[in-house]
Amino acid sequence: MSLMNDRFTVLAHPFRIFFLSSAIMAAVLIPLWVYLLTSGVSAHLALPPLLWHQHEMLAAFLYPAIAGFLLTAVCNWTGTPPPARSHLLMLWLVWLAGRLAMGFGQGFEVVAAIVDLAFMPMVACFFGLKVWRAQQKRQLILVCGICLFWLLDLGFHITDQVRFFHAQILLAGALILVVGGRITPAFTNNWLRQNAPQAPQIASHERLDRIGLIMAVSLVLTQAMFAQLSPLGAVMALGAGVVTLARLWQWRLYWVRQEPLLWVLQLGQLWVAIGYILFACTALGWLPANVWLHTLGAGAMGTMILGVMTRVCMGHTGRALQLPSGGVWIYILVTAAVLVRLAAALNWIALPLGWWLAAALWSLAFGLFLLRYSGILLAPRPDGKMG
Repeated sequence: MSLMNDRFTVLAHPFRIFFLSSAIMAAVLIPLWVYLLTSGVSAHLALPPLLWHQHEMLAAFLYPAIAGFLLTAVCNWTGTPPPARSHLLMLWLVWLAGRLAMGFGQGFEVVAAIVDLAFMPMVACFFGLKVWRAQQKRQLILVCGICLFWLLDLGFHITDQVRFFHAQILLAGALILVVGGRITPAFTNNWLRQNAPQAPQIASHERLDRIGLIMAVSLVLTQAMFAQLSPLGAVMALGAGVVTLARLWQWRLYWVRQEPLLWVLQLGQLWVAIGYILFACTALGWLPANVWLHTLGAGAMGTMILGVMTRVCMGHTGRALQLPSGGVWIYILVTAAVLVRLAAALNWIALPLGWWLAAALWSLAFGLFLLRYSGILLAPRPDGKMG
C-alpha cells in the first residue's frame, strides 16, 4: 500500500510522528528508570542504568522533540514542503533503531553507539539543506546546535564521561534561549494585538539576546572540556541566568497570564534562568549537581517541549490556538513533577518516595498530552489541507 494513503497521516509532517514519539518516551522512561533504580533488576542495556537514563532523556526524549519542531518550522521559514513520507519514515526508523540498540545492546556497545549516533546527522542534513537552498543564514546557528549535540554525544560514547551529558543539558538551555527568544515575543505580540490592544508591544533586544547566548554557549564548551566545575563557569552561568531573567521581565508575563499557551513558554524560560543560577551555586560548592541538572533537564526541557508541542499540534493542523478541555493540567502536572524532583534532590522528601512521586506526576503530564493530542496528531487536518 502506498505511503501516500491518508491512513499514514502520522507521516504527513515531521511534528506528528516525532512529537508522539517524544511524549511516549517521556511517559515511559522515567517510571522505568525509577523501577530499575529501586528494584535492582538487571537489564540488557548498552550502558549502566544511570548513564542509560541520562542518555535516553536526551536521545529518546529531547532529540525527537527537536527534530519534530525544527523540521516543521524550517518548512514554514523556507516556504518548502515537508520531507517525503518515505524519507520521514526512514528518519524515524533510524531514531527508533538507536533506542532499541541502547535498550538491548549489552555486549554490543560499539554497534549500539554507531546506531545511536546515526540520527542527529540526518536531522542536520534535512534541516541544513533547506536552510542552505533558501539562503537563510540566520538559521545556521540551529544547524550548528544540532551538530554540537551530535559531537557531545560522540564525546560521551568515546570517553564514557558524564560531562558530555551535562554539556548537552546546558546546550538544551541555550537552544531554548534561541528558539524561545524568537517565538515567545512574536506569539505574545500577535496575541496582544488581538486580545489586549491597549497593552504595549514587546520589543526584541538583540544585543541582550546575543550576550546571553554567548555566555550560554561558552558554558556548554567549558563543561565539555573540563570535568570539574570552576568559578569561571559559575560567572558565565550566573551571567546567562541574569540575562534570561532580564528578557523575561521585558516580555511582560502579566499581560498574558490568562493565556496558558503563552505563559508556559515564559515558564520554560524561567526554568532555564533558575537552572543557570543553580549551576553557579553548584560550581561554588553550595548545592549538589543533581539540582541544576533536574532544573534544566526536567524543568526547562520538559516545560518548553510540552509548551511547544501543545501549540504546534493545534496551529499546524488547522485548529484554533487554544488548549483542549483540561489541557492546562498538562502544564500543572509537569511543574509539580519538577518541584517534587527538586525537593527530593535537596532531601526535603524521603527517597524513594520522592522519585516515585515525581515520576508519577511526570508520566501523568505526558500521558495527558497523549490522551488529548494523539487523536489530533493521527488525524488529517479538518480543513483538508496538507500537513
